[in-house]
Amino acid sequence: MDISAGIQASLAGRYAVALFELASEGGIVTAVESDLETLGAALAESAELRSVTTNPELSRKAQAEAIAAVAAHLGLSDLTRNFLGVLAGNRRLSSLGDMIRAFQTIAAAQRGEVTAEVTSAHALSDEQLAQLKDKLTARQGRTVKLKPSVDPDLLGGLVVTIGSQRIDGSIRTRLNSLAQAMKA
Repeated sequence: MDISAGIQASLAGRYAVALFELASEGGIVTAVESDLETLGAALAESAELRSVTTNPELSRKAQAEAIAAVAAHLGLSDLTRNFLGVLAGNRRLSSLGDMIRAFQTIAAAQRGEVTAEVTSAHALSDEQLAQLKDKLTARQGRTVKLKPSVDPDLLGGLVVTIGSQRIDGSIRTRLNSLAQAMKA
């Protein structure tokens, strides 16, 4: 498996790579990825859970017990539970969000997928998202997974980011370019 040097160089990336390799050996990459998505959503929703993972005043044991209770409540797999226990024991729970994103990137790359962040001025319909996905898939030569968001400041159009590549077709950018051209 070819994993980018950027992911491997980071602390979160090294943990994510180790988890991915264990999940691959066990044939449970999809289950672990689902666990991590569930855990990521819980982190996003709960300020208390984020506090448990980042509070340096909590002992390793207290963090381990709290994260084990959360894992049991969420019904996470044994591998994911063990992984969270290792993170608590090593005082690495504060990097959990980065580890989740790194794991998702590795798993997507393994499946031949790429994620495109699509920002629009207004929410796109399912039909518009499907058309955009088809066009981006044809352009990239691999499956594209869309991650839509809304930014009313764009005024109109789209901004699509795939990895380090950015396609900016927003009206705001066009107006800024026109303003710069008029100043010259």
